[in-house]
Parts: sequence; structure tokens; C-alpha cells
Amino acid sequence: MPESLLGAYIFMDEYRNLLDSLVQQSKNILGDNLVGIYLHGSAVMGCFNDKKSDLDFIVVIKTDISNEIKRQYMDLAVELNKQAPVKGIEFSIVRESVCNPFVYPTPFELHFSIAHLNWYMSEPEYYIEKMKGTDKDLAAHFTIIFHRGKTLFGKEIKEVFAKVSRENYFDSIWCDIENSKEEIIDNPMYIILNLCRVLAYRKDNLILSKLEGGNWGLKNIPEEYHNLVLNALTEYQTDELMEYDVQLEKEYAEYMLGQIKK
Repeated sequence: MPESLLGAYIFMDEYRNLLDSLVQQSKNILGDNLVGIYLHGSAVMGCFNDKKSDLDFIVVIKTDISNEIKRQYMDLAVELNKQAPVKGIEFSIVRESVCNPFVYPTPFELHFSIAHLNWYMSEPEYYIEKMKGTDKDLAAHFTIIFHRGKTLFGKEIKEVFAKVSRENYFDSIWCDIENSKEEIIDNPMYIILNLCRVLAYRKDNLILSKLEGGNWGLKNIPEEYHNLVLNALTEYQTDELMEYDVQLEKEYAEYMLGQIKK
């Protein structure tokens, strides 16, 4: 069995109870309004690390939901987060009508990540009022779902999601790395690998995980940056905290951004 598929099966087995609860409780809360629940991110790309990865999914509904329903769903999210990996769960609820034809930037009805947990717990009504808008990141998430995602419940992926255009997908992933020269110092592992996968898309039209992007980088970027990438890959796959050459990080970010802009 390919290593990527083996990783996916191990993940599914470890978090089966969480995923089963997610599906059943989503059906209970959303009823006939629920179109489907779709897993994306490292969990479907064979590189899940329960100390480094969050659990990413998209919930698709037919029509708008009330604040009362949102409150019920957020309370579910808080409970599920207790069973989740260290980085927690992250999801957005979107209407089916923005998935096909695809709308960009993409409107969402509700969003949650572990970074917002304290905000919701202290000001639930205010959180629900404010947590609605548009999110360019959803173009990247929808792309992963379309090409590599998993249906946890509901309609099949190709029935719900249109293919995201190259222009919209690139704009989405560019927004994530455009400030890399400043951000690489504080978050080197993430930025180093993310720059690799964005360049892989720009050059070879490949939609890769951070792990796959790093391995692509070792074959396609100058050798002088290989140790940076190797350190980032080690840190991503283990509990080890690696040390990085700050000056080399800055040079790497400048080089990669230059290549991506070409």
C-alpha cells in the first residue's frame, strides 16, 4: 500500500469516533438543510501528524441558518474539539450555491478554528454575529476537496463542488505566502514548505501537501536551500524543534517569491 494511503487509513481509524459524532450530530442539528460534510487538508493527503496537524472539513448547506442553529453547531464544535488533535478542528459552513458555480472570494456562514475558541467561549453571541463574511482561503480548501478530498456524508464531491479556476486558486495560495520574508522568521517550518508547494503549482501545476511540496523542492530548487527544506521536513514529521539559519531563511524566501512571481 502506498505510504500516503496508509497514513490516511491510520488517521481515519484513530479519529473514527470523532468523525462519526461529527456526522451524526451535524445531521441532528442541520436536518434536511445539510448537503454534505467534506474532509480536506493533511488528513486526506497522507501526511497527518496529530501533534502538528489540525482536522479540516467543510460543511455544505442548502440555505442560510439562524443564529440559534449556529450556536448549536458551535457548541458541537467545542465538544468535538476535546477529542481532536492538539491543533484542534477547523471548519467553515458554506451554502451549496457558492460551491457551484464557484464564487470568489467565497462567502461563508460560520467558521471555527482553535484560535477562536476563547473568543467564542467568552462572547458566543458576538462571535456568531461577526463570524460571517468571505474567505479567500476557501478557494484552496475547495481545490483540495475537488482533487483529493473525502466525503464524510452527503452528496459526492463532484456533485457539489465546481473546479476552482487556476487564477482563483493561485490568488488564494499567494495570499498565504506573499509576506513570507517577514513571517519566515517566526514560523520557518510552515513557510519553507508552503513556498515549495506554491512554486510546485506555479511551475508544474501540482496540488501538493506541505510534505509533498518539501520533497518536490529537494528536486527542483537550488541545493544551497536543501538543508532548510530538510530541517522543515524533519520538524513537520517529528516532535523535534529544528534550528534554522535566519539569514538563509530570508534569502530563501526572497528567491522563492521571485520564482513564484515569474
